[in-house]
Parts: sequence; structure tokens; C-alpha cells
Amino acid sequence: MTDLSALPDDFLWGAATAAYQIEGAVAEDGRSPSIWDTFSHTPGAVAGGDTGDTACDHYHRWPEDLGLMAGLGLDAYRFSIAWPRIVPDGGGAVNAKGLAFYDKLTDALLNAGITPFATLYHWDLPQAQQDRGGWPERETAERFAEYTAVVAGALGDRITHWGTLNEPLCSAWIGHLEGKMAPGLTDLTAAVRASYHLHLGHGLAVQALRSAVPGAQIGIVNNLSTIEPASDSEADRLAARRADGHVNRWWLDPIHGRGYPEDMVQLYGVDLPVRDGDLEAIAAPLDWLGLNYYFRQIVADDPGAAVPYTRQLPGPNPQHTAMPWEVHAPGIGQLLLRLTEEYGARKLYVTESGAAFQDTVAADGSVHDPERTDYLEQHLAACADAVRKGAPLAGYFAWSLLDNFEWAYGYDKRFGLVHVDYETQRRTVKTSGRRYAELIAEHRAR
Repeated sequence: MTDLSALPDDFLWGAATAAYQIEGAVAEDGRSPSIWDTFSHTPGAVAGGDTGDTACDHYHRWPEDLGLMAGLGLDAYRFSIAWPRIVPDGGGAVNAKGLAFYDKLTDALLNAGITPFATLYHWDLPQAQQDRGGWPERETAERFAEYTAVVAGALGDRITHWGTLNEPLCSAWIGHLEGKMAPGLTDLTAAVRASYHLHLGHGLAVQALRSAVPGAQIGIVNNLSTIEPASDSEADRLAARRADGHVNRWWLDPIHGRGYPEDMVQLYGVDLPVRDGDLEAIAAPLDWLGLNYYFRQIVADDPGAAVPYTRQLPGPNPQHTAMPWEVHAPGIGQLLLRLTEEYGARKLYVTESGAAFQDTVAADGSVHDPERTDYLEQHLAACADAVRKGAPLAGYFAWSLLDNFEWAYGYDKRFGLVHVDYETQRRTVKTSGRRYAELIAEHRAR
């Protein structure tokens, strides 16, 4: 038995998705191309030459997917809203058909007793806005706030839980520095400027939400890692400090009113485009913090590597996912406690937690995935332990509801509680999904 007794009675059990990863219908009802449409159609950018053109066809099959959520017994569903569906040019004219899709979805979720958690930005910047400079330019932060106001005005009478950004680290560092995600740049100056304007966009979006949705519960979602030095040498300890700044502190300090970590500002050597009032906007009070956790990092000093001049070593745990990421459940509890003790978090959600494995469909059509089931139980147990130690954890969202387009990994990596046959779009609840449903039912019945 997995001991989850420490989780509060009103704990929210959920699952998460993202628009470009599941919706498909990329050219329907007025949606414009996003940077991920452009990137995925760039030869060599995505494994297998895959794109999100169809994905899980959730845009047309959402009633079936809602039935899956209800069958699992979910309390909440975390989904993202596609900016290119709502304001196709990035700014200006609003696309009523795009809003109508999320309007229908919101009403259906509420009618099913499932709380909608809407993420405003999960990486699908309208390509038209990228053509005007994208996140390295201040205009994009301003347009994001305008788009937020439109969405909040249309849905804020029913949606109370809002996340501004999902994993801005990926948007800035992987998209602008490493070139492995959209828009595929390898430019440190552009990456640092993008990180700043993502934060500014977050702050301006918080203002727009507060204005439009009285009583809104607003947060931001960061992907964080525990960082450990590869050895006790001073060089590796300093490397771990730099990695922590790059992965964790750069994304947490500004939203908590601490400004940008000075050691990292010096390391990057890029002037931040700060204007009067910006840092105060970025540090707007939040109601919750979201943690996406997948792996720890064990790092060694490597002066020849890219910023932050570190090299990540394989973890010692023999359990690895198909990514291949080390399975290290204690890290999720350590991060929840760090957010509580170091940053004073008053409410936390695990907004993503999950694993890709090489799933096999049996002759009878079932999908037995014991590794993912074990992963879920390990990480939930670590969350419960963190709650015992004082973490104000209010909910857990499994990544992901469905197998989907996994960004640069294409369709090869499957994270879903529900298997998707991409040829037929048939959905099959995996063993892990059934176990998740059991854990939810057991928690409710206690």
C-alpha cells in the first residue's frame, strides 16, 4: 500500500495536457501558425519528422477525452489555451471561434464536476509575434497581457484557477540558447532577454487577471531540479551553484521580489532591459506555485561547455525512463520543501509529474505499464512525506492525461495515463491510469 494519509482531505487530483501537444486542427477555425508549427516543420528539428498537425485530435474528440477524465475520477484538469487560436496575429483582432472552443470545454468540465486549471502560455507563441521579434522583445510581454485580458474576460466568470506561464526555462534556455525547442535559436543574449520578457509578461498577465477575475487563484509553473555536485571538489561545488542558478534561482528569485541573482547576471554578461516598475510587476503576489518535476541533476564543472559551464552526469539509480531520465522520487519532496522553507510558499501544486516508458499494446488491446504505475506511487509517496514535513501541497496533476506530441521527441515518447493509437485515435486507459483512479477513490473514501 502507498501511504498517502498525509495528503489533505481537499487534495485535488488531476491530470495535465498542453494545447499543441494534443489539439491538432492547426489550421481550423481561424487558428494561425505558432512557433511550434514552424519548428516542427523544419527538417531535422523533431524526431521522426513528426508535427503537431493532428496530434490527439483533441479539438474534435474532447468530449471523449472528458469522459476519460470523469472515468478516472479527476477533480481537476490542467490544460493550456492556444494563443494562436485566440489572437492569431499575436495582438489585435480576436478570433471568436477560438474562444468558443475553450468556452465549450470549460462548461463541459464544470458540468462534469471537474475544476478547470487554465494555463495561458505553454510555448505556442503566434508565429506572427515571433516575426516581430518574439520573447526577446518587450512588445511580446505587452501583447501577452492583452491576450490574457481577452481570455480572462471571456472565461473568468467560470475559471478561477489560472497559470500564467508553463516552464519559462524551456522557452528561454532550450528555445533560445540550446536551439532544441521553438524558436530554435542559439543566442545567449536573446535567451536572457527572452527570460526577462517572459517574467515581465507573467507580471503583466497577473495584473490583467486580477482586474478581470475577482477572487482568481493565480500562479506560475516552473520546472525545477534538485542539483548535486558530482564530487566534493570545489570546482564541482561551484558548478552545482551555477547550475542551481540557471535552473532554479533565475526563475524563482524574481517572482519572489528578490530580483535576478547577481552571480548569474555576471555569468551571463547580458544587460537586462529593466524599466521602472518592471521588477515590482514581476514580483506580483501569487496565490500558488506550480512545480513540474522530472529529474535531478548531478553536475560537474566543464569550462568547455555552454553556459552555465557544467556537464550533467548520469544518476546512479538503475531505474531510468525512456527519455532516459533517472527515476529519483525524493527530489520532488526536496523541491516542495525548498519552495516552502526558502521561498515561503503558501500553496503548492505539483502541476506535472510523470514518465515515458516503452509501452506495449497486448493482443487483447490492453496496455500494462508497471514501471509508470510504480513511478506514480513513488512520487506520490514522496509528496505525502513532504506534506508531513510542512509543505502546503494542495494537489497533484499527472503528466499526462494522454500520450501526445512530445515536443522535439515527437510521438516516440509516451507519458500518458491513456494510450493513444495515433493511426486510429483509439484511446485505451493504461494500468497506470486505472491505478491512479484507485488512489483517487481510496483517498476520497478514507
